Amino acid sequence: MTRFRHVRSALAAAAAASLLALTACGAQTAASPAPSAPDTAAAQFPKTVQHALGSTEIKAQPKRIVTLDPSYTDAALALGAQVNGYTIYRKGDAPFPSYLGDVSAQTKDALNVGSLAEPSLDKILEAQPDLIVSAKVRHEALYPQLAKIAPTLFSVTTGPTWKENIVMLGDALGEKDKAERLIADYKARAKAVGADILKKNPKLTYSYLRFAGEDTARLYSSASFLGEIMADAGIPRPAGQPDSKEKIFVPLSQEQLPAADAGLVIVSAFGQSTAEGDKSRAQKEKFMANPLFKTLKGEVMDVDDVTFATSVSLQGANAVLTELAEKYDVDPHLPTA
Repeated sequence: MTRFRHVRSALAAAAAASLLALTACGAQTAASPAPSAPDTAAAQFPKTVQHALGSTEIKAQPKRIVTLDPSYTDAALALGAQVNGYTIYRKGDAPFPSYLGDVSAQTKDALNVGSLAEPSLDKILEAQPDLIVSAKVRHEALYPQLAKIAPTLFSVTTGPTWKENIVMLGDALGEKDKAERLIADYKARAKAVGADILKKNPKLTYSYLRFAGEDTARLYSSASFLGEIMADAGIPRPAGQPDSKEKIFVPLSQEQLPAADAGLVIVSAFGQSTAEGDKSRAQKEKFMANPLFKTLKGEVMDVDDVTFATSVSLQGANAVLTELAEKYDVDPHLPTA
């Protein structure tokens, strides 16, 4: 997967350069000056933003963001914001995964404020935020204390609502139009990449089998992050395959492995260079060595678990599309200047 990570980093850098070029081309004439994008955003404040726990007044355009869920870290970076505090999912996780590309300029003052499960209020104070963002499902109990530190916004959750969350954060930053444009561009790209793949492989179906060191494997559903990406791309799951509209995966025992068959069988193992990761990789090896797994007719694609499962972000979704386009040798439909 190292080559893929290098490709994604290069593509992210190219996309950033294209965005800078477009900004430079938008100079105004002296006869009819127009406010710059930052001035336009700043002019929206003070403003009140509705969110899962009520409404929050934001007096000035936020410049120092603390994100208490990694998907919000990605969202802030996608919107061009400065991240001053962040959490990681768990020990061993990189604070800014490789699919993000070079985000050093936006994270030069970023402070690790703890894990997703246990963010430190002292560290959050130290980051001096003027906006804190998280989710009710993550930190509802901390909301009263967080709101005393800085204006705080909560979505209901993170995973299933990642697109809506980007728009909410964009609104809070005075960049709602940009957020909506980013989502629209992603959807158009997903549709185009999927159409090109299906043109070459009209009967293609997919499944995603993830290993997390449990007794059963996880067959990811149409309600999952990858399920949503593939639906946006128009690439279906096999008819009749076990699915769920409420949960992100269906457990499969070794005896049920044939149910994971599809034209493309995507597999990954949860966890980084930790004991937890070692357990997941051992389970993956055990299941894939099972004779029933070897009866699967689909092509097996081993992928980076961080990108395909835990990213749950715009950048992660675009990285998935890039890998699929590369696999099937189709136009990745990257943005151009």
